[in-house]
Amino acid sequence: MKKILLTALIVSAFTITSCDKELDINPQGSLTEGVIPQDEVWVGQQLISAYAMLDGHPNYFWAPASNWALGDVASDDFYKGSSSGDQPPLNDVERYTPGTTNIYLSRKWNSIYDGINKCNQTLRSAETALEQGASASKINVLVAEAKFLRAHYHMDAKKIWNNIPYIIETTTEVPSNEVDSWVNIEEDLLFAIDNLPNFQDDKGRPTSWVAKSYLAKAHMFQKDLASAKPVLDDVINNGPYALVSNYHDNFNGDKNNNSESIFAVQNSVNDGGDGVWNGNAGNRLNHPYASDAPGGGCCGFFQPTQNLVNAYKTDANGLPLLDTFNDVDVKNDQGIPSSDPFTPYTGTLDPRLDWTVGRRGIEYLGWGNMPGMRWTRDQGNGGPYVGKKHEYLKSQEGTISSSTSGAFNAINTPLIRYSDVLLWRAEIHAENNELDLAKNLVNQIRRRAANPNGFVKDANGNDAANYVIKEYTSFPSKEYAVKAVRFERRLELASEGHRFFDLVRWGIAKDVLNNYITEEQTKRVYLSGAAFANGKNEYYPIPLDAINSSDNVLKQNSGY
Repeated sequence: MKKILLTALIVSAFTITSCDKELDINPQGSLTEGVIPQDEVWVGQQLISAYAMLDGHPNYFWAPASNWALGDVASDDFYKGSSSGDQPPLNDVERYTPGTTNIYLSRKWNSIYDGINKCNQTLRSAETALEQGASASKINVLVAEAKFLRAHYHMDAKKIWNNIPYIIETTTEVPSNEVDSWVNIEEDLLFAIDNLPNFQDDKGRPTSWVAKSYLAKAHMFQKDLASAKPVLDDVINNGPYALVSNYHDNFNGDKNNNSESIFAVQNSVNDGGDGVWNGNAGNRLNHPYASDAPGGGCCGFFQPTQNLVNAYKTDANGLPLLDTFNDVDVKNDQGIPSSDPFTPYTGTLDPRLDWTVGRRGIEYLGWGNMPGMRWTRDQGNGGPYVGKKHEYLKSQEGTISSSTSGAFNAINTPLIRYSDVLLWRAEIHAENNELDLAKNLVNQIRRRAANPNGFVKDANGNDAANYVIKEYTSFPSKEYAVKAVRFERRLELASEGHRFFDLVRWGIAKDVLNNYITEEQTKRVYLSGAAFANGKNEYYPIPLDAINSSDNVLKQNSGY
């Protein structure tokens, strides 16, 4: 095998023409050993550099922790948006034709393995610090945090590419990527569970409960429901988490790190740091394309699909239309100028729709009613809707948003919420034919969504739309329960980067996405001829530069 430094596995930076200027990025987080005392303070500073990579390189918008491109645009929830000629590599992601040089993949690989490198650098420094007499108890917690982060980064890579090399602090040669890296992920998480405290003053740092939630996620992705069950029960029954009363509190920068937040990227602005790069940089292109909207007018990407909007329709009993939701579209203003009259859909809807999607005629976070076409860059390409969860309130302009650039804000990026945990447990109940138990957990989620105090209101304080959402009275069969739990997960977590990966782990990606394309290509011309291929598109191609830099030790995924 070829002797390497970890950076040999990191894709070299390169530039493309885009609406957002890309800068060459120099290596960060490295200092010559011996210049600074190797003590717990230094180890802690090294660890900060590992945390800093959670949202990717600051100048990248291709590799955010939210996985909006690879997890949502690749699903039935979001279009790429913007115009057809901007960011063509993302068109390929949306059409399931990404190549081995696609920048969204190479930059994601780069960011993940740079984060892993910084974790391992921390671990090596920790070993040196212990040899020089540093406090073992303090170092042990820092080591546990570094191993937790290393597991997080590898798990992110595992979801995307499946066949990945697992890099530890003693790695000196390119390891094979044809191994089961879940073993190493679990090993790091178990160490974190055993060595992290149950509580941390700094809400951005993991606790043993956070590590347990990640371990449960690892089991769910391996379809090892029997192992996930006791871990989830422990987190639910004994952990410190609870659903917040209002759904939107999870996406309100003034309410970051609430009782529902298990682990989130800690975004900040106006903090005295270098420029705006601590502020949700990965989502900085995903704002309405208008100067009178949050985000400063850049850049119209990440637009919700009509399919997603239709999923929020409810029946007379306030329940989702599990099989027929996409038969008739929720009324939209496609092709209708903002200056022309428009009356929004009057049918019954799940209120979470209007915290997730900006649609014509509905109040938008204090910015007035969303005006429709004027806020979208190209309706013909990206549709009539805009995103909403990652936007700040008008009243937070200049505080939660950067005072110098509205494209950056301090709304945390949720990686695991407590509703995630509840719905994973509901999945297991459903698969085990424990129908009432599955129903009860889903109803916890729906009960919170049904809180009228948490509905979007119009300028007069009335409900902004015809919101009707109720709890299930029964799950009549296992098939129904599984379908209902999966549907609830879509409604609850839309735009948080999970949808594509959920479809893959459930084994239904081919059917769901090809059915979606069949309908959507009648609305979006660029989807004509697109298709999801089973046995190929479940995972993305490993970047060619990574394979080349490994001297071909790394093997390409099947089909690429």
